[in-house]
Amino acid sequence: MAQLVAGFGTSHSPMLACAAEDWTPSFLPRDKARLHYDFDGRPCRYDDILALAPSDAMDRIAPAAMAGRRAEIDAAQARLRRSIAAAALDALIVIGDDQEELFDHTNIPAIGIYHGTTIRNARATPARDAMSQARMRFLETDAEVEYPCHADLARHSIVALQAMDFDISVSGSVPAGKAEGHAYSYVHKFCSESVPIVPVFLNAYYAPNQPSPARCFSLGRALAAAIATYPGDARVGVIASGGLSHFVVDETFDREIIAALRRKDATFFRNAPPHKLQAGSSEIRNWICMAGAVEALELDWIDYVPGYRTPALTGTGLCFASFR
Repeated sequence: MAQLVAGFGTSHSPMLACAAEDWTPSFLPRDKARLHYDFDGRPCRYDDILALAPSDAMDRIAPAAMAGRRAEIDAAQARLRRSIAAAALDALIVIGDDQEELFDHTNIPAIGIYHGTTIRNARATPARDAMSQARMRFLETDAEVEYPCHADLARHSIVALQAMDFDISVSGSVPAGKAEGHAYSYVHKFCSESVPIVPVFLNAYYAPNQPSPARCFSLGRALAAAIATYPGDARVGVIASGGLSHFVVDETFDREIIAALRRKDATFFRNAPPHKLQAGSSEIRNWICMAGAVEALELDWIDYVPGYRTPALTGTGLCFASFR
């Protein structure tokens, strides 16, 4: 039978494809314009967060501090890529979310699995500002690329999950004019180009059909069970793409998540407070699902970088992890 031999987690913020000196000028206008949620889940604006910033906020976004974090990120990304290659996988299940990329509001599945033989990544278009250029690094330089998918494992997982009382939306091809979302293209461009993937979609962002934390954790466990019944000797990995907290960095909660991963705390993940899973922080659902899948594995390493980028300490909790 197949074996789940490795698990991984990775953030996929455009900050990861952007030089440290571009973080503040590129992201500040966007962070000023967007709706935020405070640590208690209340909607607020940038100026509200700025008014509560700690006294050392400017120290945290000083050029030397951000350059140091950029170096930590580079090392973690390289380490993750090496860990995925060392696992010698036959398939990689990618747990991510779609933000009006492959899907739109005519139909957003709460839980979906793609079972095509390939999935398309789009070609990059010209971009002027650093933020847009960073996003383009998730895409292809010269032409669209069809990346391999493990269609047999995907179809097996769909049937197995249905038998475990999960209602799964399915997709077998990419419509014309569409392409995989950034949760998946990041994996292809920064983590592994060659391992066939099984794209699993969680509707992290969009109410009203976001899976609860408990449902996400149970799905992870069910995916592990499905892998165990797949015939053959396939070596399978699972990776969570996205998170941790953003667009306000909640370093305290991020570190609680990391501690729960270390101690395999199913209760913590099942009862993760929904008000902590707003906006970009909703992608923590992908990590909760991954945590359910890797219960039988041991945490090999985990690196966390609080990616502060503005005087209000907006940004992304950048995290990378490997289980084996």
